[in-house]
Amino acid sequence: MAYRLSGPRSYSTSTMTERFDCYYCRDNLHGKKYVMKDEKHVCTKCFDKLCANTCAECRRPIGADAKCLPQGVRIGCVSPVMELNHKNRHWHEDCFRCAKCYKPLANEPFSARDDGKIMCGTCGSREDGNRCQACYKVVMPGTQNVEYKNKVWHEECFTCFECKQPIRSQSFLNKGDDIFCGPCHEKKFAKKCFHCKQPITSGGISYQDQPWHSECFVCRTCRKGLAGTRFTSHEEHVYCVDCYKTSVAKQCNGCKNPITGFGHGTNVVNYEGHSWHEYCFNCKKCSLSLANKRFVINGEDIYCPDCAKKL
Repeated sequence: MAYRLSGPRSYSTSTMTERFDCYYCRDNLHGKKYVMKDEKHVCTKCFDKLCANTCAECRRPIGADAKCLPQGVRIGCVSPVMELNHKNRHWHEDCFRCAKCYKPLANEPFSARDDGKIMCGTCGSREDGNRCQACYKVVMPGTQNVEYKNKVWHEECFTCFECKQPIRSQSFLNKGDDIFCGPCHEKKFAKKCFHCKQPITSGGISYQDQPWHSECFVCRTCRKGLAGTRFTSHEEHVYCVDCYKTSVAKQCNGCKNPITGFGHGTNVVNYEGHSWHEYCFNCKKCSLSLANKRFVINGEDIYCPDCAKKL
């Protein structure tokens, strides 16, 4: 809290026309300088020895001939004097200075700290103000600063951990206690698309534990987006159902349709470079299913052993 000392106060002067003695030593005060202390007349010698307050700075008595006197004291036969006191503490005028920069504070605003030190407004702000989390210097009131999670930085000290540039008005993200600008955070921490190897900043999909941009997850043949649709893969490439049937899938040696692996006909029989849907791998004559059974090939047709004997 800032304070300002009260201005100069005038004290009355007196001249003696009848006998007038010091309260302590009984010395005649007629025509002499004296001090009025608690309604008692005191010579300057007794005042300095018995009544004077001690300066809070130099620890010396504040005598009757000093430029400052405590409240309630009047001195005769001298010019008006200034009172320098604060919360029952007293100072010589020249001793009332900032504890940091030693600036005289008799006519200046000041702050009193809990440890008893008196400081000017500037030094008090520096001493008691928030400190920057980067440079640890005081963030002076009114200066540009950044507050984040109950901590404060000078604006120029609030920088990206990676590129060291000030964040200022940019968006930023944190990783632990470190602050990153958007581009550096993406570069360092964002997942990379399995197809284009660029960071995935938002959205994206996962296939076989690999991240993809939605716009990169497309059919290899027709380039149609596959997110949310049926698809299959072949040799690390993905295809829509139609393109897989026409461009990639093997043809069943029985029904001549593509073997896609979708729905009915998932199981496949392969033999000497030919493939069949399992449900198509039947005896040409009796239609007995020959999957996992002995069979005989005759041209492009298959037969069970019994039917083959009748050929």
